[in-house]
Amino acid sequence: MTSTVQYPGNLRTEATHLKSGDTLLTDAPTDNHGLGETFSPTDLVATALASCMLTVMGIKAHAMSKSMDGASAEVTKVMQSGPRRIQRVEVTLHVPIGKFTAEERELLERIGRGCPVARSLSEQTEQRVTFVWE
Repeated sequence: MTSTVQYPGNLRTEATHLKSGDTLLTDAPTDNHGLGETFSPTDLVATALASCMLTVMGIKAHAMSKSMDGASAEVTKVMQSGPRRIQRVEVTLHVPIGKFTAEERELLERIGRGCPVARSLSEQTEQRVTFVWE
């Protein structure tokens, strides 16, 4: 088992990661009857995409004896109604360019776009990914 999730009420959940004991809360978003005081479940999905991309790119960079330190991502989630779902996730990744050759950058972009979360999202969920090598 990976985690447990409790529903204490008021459109909030508390998830516990069993291996570490870390917890996180979710709220329904304000446009769907929630308080919006923390990530919504769909916020976590969108954020997981960027996190996964940076992680697999970091794994590959480490294997090349390089570092992704200083990289970051900006995430925008666009919802659709009828049925309510994530229509699009936009991710802009900022990566220090000085550490990587053009060939390495191309490889890292391919690896990032093919991360497990990206492959797990529905084909109906558009993924707009931009790499900014700085």
